[in-house]
Amino acid sequence: MIGEPIETTEERSLLADPELGKKIVDVLVERQAEDVLLLDISKVCDFADYFVIASGQNVRHLQTLKSTLDSDFARAETGAFHEEGTPDSGWILMDYGDVIVHLFSEAQRDYYNLENLWRSGTQVVRVQ
Repeated sequence: MIGEPIETTEERSLLADPELGKKIVDVLVERQAEDVLLLDISKVCDFADYFVIASGQNVRHLQTLKSTLDSDFARAETGAFHEEGTPDSGWILMDYGDVIVHLFSEAQRDYYNLENLWRSGTQVVRVQ
């Protein structure tokens, strides 16, 4: 809001992890991301509780997915703490604390195969 002090990352209150993960999935599905997966990795991982894994159709689509998440969650004050990768590389990582989003090109998703690497996790939602 106008006139209110901007909070630092440490002061922001994130949505509960599964709620944030599901909202991210909803945004990605709305923007027509492909094979969107919310994976609960809390029992097999100590640096995050959830992965959201999704594919974009091309570089422009990956950029749109990233930009949409940036704008939608910045307004909700739950924006990513850290981001890596670019649409051109075919892999974008967006760290929302206990929810980590991986946006892939089809080729990079097949190459890294995170679903298999983290197969001990539990699928919460999958939209294909």
